[in-house]
Amino acid sequence: MNYPDLDINLTEDETAIKDMVQRFGEEVVRPAGIRLDKLADPADVIAADSELWDVHRAYRELGLHKFRLPKSVGGMAGEVSMLSSILIGEGIGYADSGLAISLAVTGSPFAYAAMSDDPELQGWARAYVEDKNAEMIGCWAITEPDHGSDWIMAGEPTSNNPRMAPGVRAIKQGDEYILTGQKSSWVSNGTISTHASLHVSLEPEQGMHGTGICILPLDLPGIRRGPPLDKLGQRALNQGEIFLDEVTIPRKYMIVPDTSQANTIIGENIWAGANTGMSVTFGGVAKSALDEAIKYASERVQGGVPIMEHQNIKLKLMKMFQMVEAARSLSRRTMAYNLNNPPGSLAHAVSAKALSTETAFLVASEAVQIHGGNGLSKEYVIEKIMRDARASMIEDGTNEVLLLRGAAFL
Repeated sequence: MNYPDLDINLTEDETAIKDMVQRFGEEVVRPAGIRLDKLADPADVIAADSELWDVHRAYRELGLHKFRLPKSVGGMAGEVSMLSSILIGEGIGYADSGLAISLAVTGSPFAYAAMSDDPELQGWARAYVEDKNAEMIGCWAITEPDHGSDWIMAGEPTSNNPRMAPGVRAIKQGDEYILTGQKSSWVSNGTISTHASLHVSLEPEQGMHGTGICILPLDLPGIRRGPPLDKLGQRALNQGEIFLDEVTIPRKYMIVPDTSQANTIIGENIWAGANTGMSVTFGGVAKSALDEAIKYASERVQGGVPIMEHQNIKLKLMKMFQMVEAARSLSRRTMAYNLNNPPGSLAHAVSAKALSTETAFLVASEAVQIHGGNGLSKEYVIEKIMRDARASMIEDGTNEVLLLRGAAFL
């Protein structure tokens, strides 16, 4: 595109990362995402011979999975700049949002494992960092059939209602916990993961105030999976149920056994981090929708000239540009602050997530309109981008509930 990215004073390392991620997105992520999206059966997306695994392996070969884990386990946290983290998130989101989420969430349980002093858990984190074959895949298992938005409101005083208690229960018996319950079909990487960051109820009488977090190997007796979810958008992102039937884990796997600590981590650290990441990813998606619209308007001829020359299209594109740059600016500013000031600002994080995702969908919808009838055809990627963007206003918490939660921090 002709317009510049306002990335000034990039270091040589940051420029190299930006170029690397752009090539990875163009050559690997977007083509794979388009082909995976067209598979009718979501089971085919995760088949052993699926190119989903080529994407994960290529991501590992580039070392991008190391960036969020500490140096103590072989990771690179703290070794890349704040702007590099933004460029990675935007760049992979630009290529394919579903795959971007799958790649990002896979490190979740291993980041928790790296926080432990236990040699076994530290070993999981090191093995993940060294794994270039994508044999270790993580998921964030929080959402449940009857408890989605309840988790977001966990920090509210009224969330101690026992009726809000999560369905997955962890009962302590000596030096072990017994896990029972179900996580919903919206668990990202749910049917392909080897390990989970599992959110549980420890004290049901305390509602959402009585929760904990454990790391769970998903090959233990009593665990089974549901089928991969068949959905409207982000079809390259595997999602599915996890069922727990009296699964026994040692006490050391309960990485956050203190319910008050878990409440703080969920209420601030997790939601601030997750929503900031989503905002950057979908800032990239919004930009990709804009670029597809500009490209098409420059090539499509009506009235003897490219439609880019028509005033109504010029005005539409310029308004789309304004929206995209505003969303990207807020998401970048929020990530810059939150990375340097943990746990970060939740009010900014949820605002950035809501703005970026809504912008991505609105800009993609306008881009479809600019494409006319072709925008409805699967021959053009904008149709897929719009479907993918629509999912973002619901996942990781509906924007409405997120904004209500963020209001408590004003």
